[in-house]
Amino acid sequence: MIKNRTVISVPLALILYLFSSYQAQSKNLQDDKKPNVIIIYTDDQGSLDLNIYGAKDLYTPNMDNLAKKGVRFTQFYSAAPVCSPSRASLISGRYPQRAGLVTNASSDQGGSSEMSGNQITIAETFRSAGYKTGHIGKWHIGYNPSSMPNQQGFDYSYGHMGGCIDNYSHYFYWQGPNRHDLWRNGKEIWEDGSYFPDRMVEEIEGFLESNQSDPFFLYWALNIPHYPLQGQEKWRNYYEDLPSPRKEYAALVSTMDEKIGQVMEKVVELGLEENTIIVFQSDHGHSEEERTFSGGGYAGNYRGAKFSLFEGGIRIPAIISWPGQLPQNEVRHQLAVNVDWFPTLLELCDIPKGEHKIDGKSIVELIHSPSAPPPHETFFWQCLGGEDPQWAVRQGDWKLIHNPVGNHLSEAEKDPDKLYLFNIIADPGESINKVKQHPDLVKNLQDLYKVWIAEVVSN
Repeated sequence: MIKNRTVISVPLALILYLFSSYQAQSKNLQDDKKPNVIIIYTDDQGSLDLNIYGAKDLYTPNMDNLAKKGVRFTQFYSAAPVCSPSRASLISGRYPQRAGLVTNASSDQGGSSEMSGNQITIAETFRSAGYKTGHIGKWHIGYNPSSMPNQQGFDYSYGHMGGCIDNYSHYFYWQGPNRHDLWRNGKEIWEDGSYFPDRMVEEIEGFLESNQSDPFFLYWALNIPHYPLQGQEKWRNYYEDLPSPRKEYAALVSTMDEKIGQVMEKVVELGLEENTIIVFQSDHGHSEEERTFSGGGYAGNYRGAKFSLFEGGIRIPAIISWPGQLPQNEVRHQLAVNVDWFPTLLELCDIPKGEHKIDGKSIVELIHSPSAPPPHETFFWQCLGGEDPQWAVRQGDWKLIHNPVGNHLSEAEKDPDKLYLFNIIADPGESINKVKQHPDLVKNLQDLYKVWIAEVVSN
């Protein structure tokens, strides 16, 4: 026997009201939450290797879309033209010399080259402000327990600690034998045969899902388009008519672009887009090493590549977006550097900077205004070269380079004093050495460098 039941009729208007109230409450909670931050740090991507930067043979809609939704920079620099010092300067907000890592970190455990765990990192600063912090991808700042991500402010870490890996076996790419390199939270893990770029996306999706209710800081350090050039099949087919090594490199760039698009889709799916700051940049210029078929990247008229302090080694693609809060589809031509993200992101997220010394300057004003002054009157580089290291000073339109690394000068161009002065605005290709025409300026920049290097290595 079926008993009588009382049916309660709820007016449709009330249901819609309750639903809209819930949506409004959820939006208010999201609005009150501090903004999330995702830093996308690509590896060996050339100065102009996005379609929107001028590489018209590349299909990069997702990276281009980041620029259309934000601010794109044309004079953005890395503090170093090689992997580890660039990453140390990003994470610490300091010159590599002050961060204590001026060359590549060790790619195996027990090595002495690393950024000390005593450095105060951007991840530690965000975590102290209540953020959940994650590292996904390449680390290459230290391979000992005291210098790995979980000791540098990251709650969660997944990726490889050394310079590069095969994307399927996860072994260190060019030295061996038996140097497997895949880790989760300081413990070695094995994922035989899984394609590492896909695994990064899966790990990021899990991190976003787990932390969507809390403010989070995510450092996604892609290991591509760094060699080995293992792009996916559909992109190898797409670029099959390009000459080598451009086609191998391009296939990996578009593979990377697809993975970035998948992560951005997840951000939108979770309703996080309007409250998430995205920073995108390459660590330095493209590689001309034998392992990458001696080229493949694109720097346009900029001279130089990875390892070099010519523009092609340190001028990089860089973008910041935050829909509704920062300008969209705008370009900035002022000089800025990767060390500037540290104070900039803290300001945007209303987090105190702390009292320790950092070399970065906030570029919030520059992001909002095309007429804002650049953050640095003078900026310095020193990297590689042994007892006679290459160094550079940029002041205003002028850049002085000493003993540049790489075969980027003809015999006729070589200066006996190894000094090269260029007006970067008038001569971005660094083709006309003005050393003889401006001896007083050369002397002044040399003196500034000597003062800087003495100060920065002592702190």
